[in-house]
Amino acid sequence: MSAPAGIYIVPTDRWYIERTVWLVAGCVLLVATALAIWVHPLWILTAMATGAASIGVALTGFCIVGNVLARLGFSPSLARPGWKPGSLYFMQTDRWYLERRIYLVVGINLCLASILSLVHSPWWLLFTGFVGVAMVWFAATGFCIMANGLYWLGAEPRLAGRADRAAEGS
Repeated sequence: MSAPAGIYIVPTDRWYIERTVWLVAGCVLLVATALAIWVHPLWILTAMATGAASIGVALTGFCIVGNVLARLGFSPSLARPGWKPGSLYFMQTDRWYLERRIYLVVGINLCLASILSLVHSPWWLLFTGFVGVAMVWFAATGFCIMANGLYWLGAEPRLAGRADRAAEGS
């Protein structure tokens, strides 16, 4: 099995729950990082909580922000089969598809960087800020460096995005 060619981009034609969660999480990370830099280092615990929530979503499918968005009328793209408006939102957890892996890897990286910023060096805040910018960029454009890394390693996406086939010239 060969690695996929091209660049994977998630759909950006509408604001579905998962895309909006990436935007909200990215904004929270940027604010938490800025507060940790300019107000007090313990503000980074907010970024750590965001990372822990991301790990929780990957493992259980339950997303607090996703449920709030569902109540506000956003529709999901990765909800468990049978989801209906008004019911609790759970992301599909039947297999480890690309988008689910993103939640796990982002969560682990945020927790590690947050801890390292407290016990080792405040320079680790640059990483949490970078992740925040990357998540906002991901939500806005559909392009994510890590998603493409996972895609090139063979993780299969579940969102019906597009893969620009640079190698095929189309």
